[in-house]
Amino acid sequence: MQLLTEAIKAKLPNFDSGVNTPNTEFVCKFFDPCGSWTWYVLEGQEVENGDWRFYGLVTGFESEWGYFMLSELESVRGPLGIGIERDLYFEDVPVESVDPQAV
Repeated sequence: MQLLTEAIKAKLPNFDSGVNTPNTEFVCKFFDPCGSWTWYVLEGQEVENGDWRFYGLVTGFESEWGYFMLSELESVRGPLGIGIERDLYFEDVPVESVDPQAV
């Protein structure tokens, strides 16, 4: 599965856009179909080597805000050999609906 499409790239705010507020909406969601890890993307930007760096909320054992790379997501394989997937039905979900502490 292609994790990052042209449509998502066009919607992603850059890091310097200043949209990182509690009223902002997540643009896309990646998840581990064999585990409990989920990555909610708030912002993203292409880096010099062609990879993409994202900022968002990562949930797993705990929830944490931070940066993560597309190449890292693409390299993950679960115990069944299944990789990270993109939620095809996820559309612009407000931050506070995923992280109540963001309000």
